[in-house]
Amino acid sequence: MKVIVSVNGRFHAFDLAIQLHRHNVLHSLITSYPKFKVLEWNIKKSQIKSLIFTEIFKRSIQRLPNLCSNLPTIAQKFIFDKRTASNIPSDADIFVGWSSNSLHSIRKAKQMGLVTILERGSAHMLTQQKLLTDEYEKYGLKPKIAPDKIVEKELKEYEEADYISIPSSFVSQSFVEHGINKNKLIQVPYGVDLTHFKQIEKEDSIFRVIYAGRLSLQKGSHYLLQAIYELDLPNFEFWHLGSMAQEIEPFLKKYDSKKIFLKGHKPQNELYKYYSQGNVFCFPSIHDGFGMVIIQAMACALPVIGSEKTGTSDIVEDNKDGFVIPIRDVEAIKEKILYLYENQDICYQMGQAAKEKVSSGFTWDDYGRKMIGQYQRILDARGQNQAHIHS
Repeated sequence: MKVIVSVNGRFHAFDLAIQLHRHNVLHSLITSYPKFKVLEWNIKKSQIKSLIFTEIFKRSIQRLPNLCSNLPTIAQKFIFDKRTASNIPSDADIFVGWSSNSLHSIRKAKQMGLVTILERGSAHMLTQQKLLTDEYEKYGLKPKIAPDKIVEKELKEYEEADYISIPSSFVSQSFVEHGINKNKLIQVPYGVDLTHFKQIEKEDSIFRVIYAGRLSLQKGSHYLLQAIYELDLPNFEFWHLGSMAQEIEPFLKKYDSKKIFLKGHKPQNELYKYYSQGNVFCFPSIHDGFGMVIIQAMACALPVIGSEKTGTSDIVEDNKDGFVIPIRDVEAIKEKILYLYENQDICYQMGQAAKEKVSSGFTWDDYGRKMIGQYQRILDARGQNQAHIHS
């Protein structure tokens, strides 16, 4: 088996290439990152095709005055896709490309006889657009959604790729609802690096809710802030780890509390130190294909309160290692936080169960093995079909 992976930006997407390399099935990695950066992940120099000029091009034209803000991204995705198409080697079996970056390269790979797989980490584009539009319009704000040209391109990718690789049941359901045959979907959950995410000793007795990620409407942060404010519990804190969208500032003023601590961005390899000072992790996102912070927090022994549209339901078992709640439900957030606050022995037990669960089934090695197993299944089925045609 020889697999080509094409990655335009998207730091977390390199985990697939890294796993394929470790299992000796990576043929080549086509990337917008410079070679010296990719070499840090021990991928061989001979396996790397860097299209760094596409990233330089985007950043250069972004500086031009009076330019449509979407134009650099649209242009860079198009150029990266076209250049990828011209760099696909013929001696491979599978081409894997990321959504909105792969239409032309999928077409070229199919002409060359390769199996084509589109990676999509979020819900079907139309589901994503609808959820975000509804949320922003609810507050009288302009939706922050993908431009029409990207949407059109991605919908064609869904149609033309042989398979679509997705991380959760929520994402699977969104594709089926938009007419994609379930047999076309490869569902494999992402993983967590247990060397970077581990439990260390909690330093005090303050009950803490932790959230990591951007404070934004998409992440449902405003509902969590409201819940924290209305609970107003003693010996209690909320820690936010990450950046903040400007749209959240009015909610921070409205739900101002001395129990809310904005810790700012923290390096990935230091997040475990902050997770371990918490008691529960809350992730009320309006949509996330698979909240990787969920399994990171679970690896640090935090039970999770996560929304139904984040992949939480594929990982968390209610009352065992966390809770799955509806989106936009402040009362549900309050109810689950209060239950764990009032039952801290149970909260601790649930956190230990969460840590045990992700340590066997949700590591990056687990992800790699599962994905390669899916690739082999596809190649075996193709081989059988071709043998049947020629018999």
